[in-house]
Amino acid sequence: MVNLFQNLSPIGQTFLATLFTWGMTALGAALVFATRGMRQKLLDGMLGFAGGVMIAASYWSLLGPSIEMSANLGIPAWFPAASGFLIGGVFLWGIDKLLPHLHPNTPLSQAEGYHPKGRKRSTLLVLAITLHNIPEGLAVGIAFGAVANGTSDATLAGAIALALGIGIQNFPEGVAVSLPLRGEGMTKMRSFLYGQFSGMVEPIAAIIGCIAVTFVEPLLPYALSFAAGAMIFVVAEEVIPGSQEKGNKDLAAMSLMVGFVIMMILDVALG
Repeated sequence: MVNLFQNLSPIGQTFLATLFTWGMTALGAALVFATRGMRQKLLDGMLGFAGGVMIAASYWSLLGPSIEMSANLGIPAWFPAASGFLIGGVFLWGIDKLLPHLHPNTPLSQAEGYHPKGRKRSTLLVLAITLHNIPEGLAVGIAFGAVANGTSDATLAGAIALALGIGIQNFPEGVAVSLPLRGEGMTKMRSFLYGQFSGMVEPIAAIIGCIAVTFVEPLLPYALSFAAGAMIFVVAEEVIPGSQEKGNKDLAAMSLMVGFVIMMILDVALG
């Protein structure tokens, strides 16, 4: 797999990686053709698993390298990681307040963002998952941009491992959009199209992140931690609460731990 990426430009590597992550979203959404519904326990377990992957990726693929890259900058090694992490969280908080969206399993009356009333439930659901995918896309793009810069703490295998982990956790996100839409009476094809559409933002965000850190190398430690902070905000604000609001707290928690371990193994083994 590494050989496939070695012959591509950084932007080509980023685009190929996020085509995979987008494809995994589409694969999850495609379950709408195979089943009319899915048990809530399974959905909550899958959502918890996604949260575990995102938490592990935030440290092993993003915060850890950010701290290591900062060791020779003449400033405290923790500063870029800490400041970038907090800025990333504030950035996602701002988008969360502005972008109209609705979390899965949530009544329409509890839609969030700027003027969500009057918008279709289907649109709000898609926008919620799209909100997830912005930091995920940025993380993948920044990881490949770090490799392009020749940073000693960034490896191509590590960037690929991050893309694999993000792709794996995108599968339940596609399911979380398409099946509820089908349950509300939307056709299978439209449910699938809405579900996979939420992953389309990842290649766009990834290429922006890759270009930014490729041309502005001093930003790299801050960019890595920024992506980590944005992902952790999404996990804390939406993924974990969403996986537990139907009462399946133990299942969601154990699934989160499994997702964390799998992402940790991927990053350590490949990175």
